[in-house]
Amino acid sequence: MRFMVMVKATADSEAGVMLAGEGLQPSSKGARVRFSGAQRTVIDGPFMETKELVAGFWIFQCESLQACIDWVKRCPNPMPGASDIEIRQIFEAEDFGAEFTPELREQEERIRARISSEN
Repeated sequence: MRFMVMVKATADSEAGVMLAGEGLQPSSKGARVRFSGAQRTVIDGPFMETKELVAGFWIFQCESLQACIDWVKRCPNPMPGASDIEIRQIFEAEDFGAEFTPELREQEERIRARISSEN
């Protein structure tokens, strides 16, 4: 199983402090796209509510959620003060069952291969 471990942003991380892992640029350099029916609205950063921001992420391969939790508990605190790290399992092809047909699997593999060759 793969898990995304998200490091929540703080005022310090938004100021550019990066301690470990894959970090994201501050929200002042980002944008959000808000969806409302057929409309799309672009909102430029910075975003004021740091508690809603992700400062960075890690991808872990673990046998279970508990195993991932155990690994995260061994990590140093990614921020100078109190912080939260959120853990979310990443969907795998097997999670979609019969709806993820062999044709769709092949299509996904072609797209992944094309993206990989472009990088």
